Amino acid sequence: MDRDQKAQFVEEMKSDLAKAPIVILTDFKGSTVAQMDAVRRACEPVGVRFRVIKNTLCRRAIAGTAMESLGELMTGNIGVIYGGEDPVAAAKVFRELAKGNDKFAVRGGYFDGDVIKGDKILAVADLPSKEQLLSTLLATIQEGPRQVLGVIQGPARDLLYVLNNYASKLEEG
Repeated sequence: MDRDQKAQFVEEMKSDLAKAPIVILTDFKGSTVAQMDAVRRACEPVGVRFRVIKNTLCRRAIAGTAMESLGELMTGNIGVIYGGEDPVAAAKVFRELAKGNDKFAVRGGYFDGDVIKGDKILAVADLPSKEQLLSTLLATIQEGPRQVLGVIQGPARDLLYVLNNYASKLEEG
């Protein structure tokens, strides 16, 4: 890569990482090319990218951002998993990949404005998905009006029960 290509690559990475809801730094020392290709293919269905990036270029891409402290984790060979619409899905994919490959480990990451070191980034995989959170929110929003409607209908319903009971007594007597 010449200087212009490196500058273009850094700008591209800076824009991609700025849009990414989650960034996971991985250690893949000892992995084969086939294993790395499998990682890339596993990331594609959820819209996540896996790239092996030169540390200095990656540090330049995150310089001046909230992710800047990730730079201290960038030593040796690193792979970067980033992007996607759903950060939970990306974390789940990584967790599944790490289970199947003992040479594939997490160094840290960036999620929700915080730099997270070590395996703590995998806790994101335990969160509910975006769809589950939205359905829970919708159910919570709908519950208030449902309860208000029950309270409003209560007196009319109670009056109907009283009148029905009174009518039953009149028929009997």
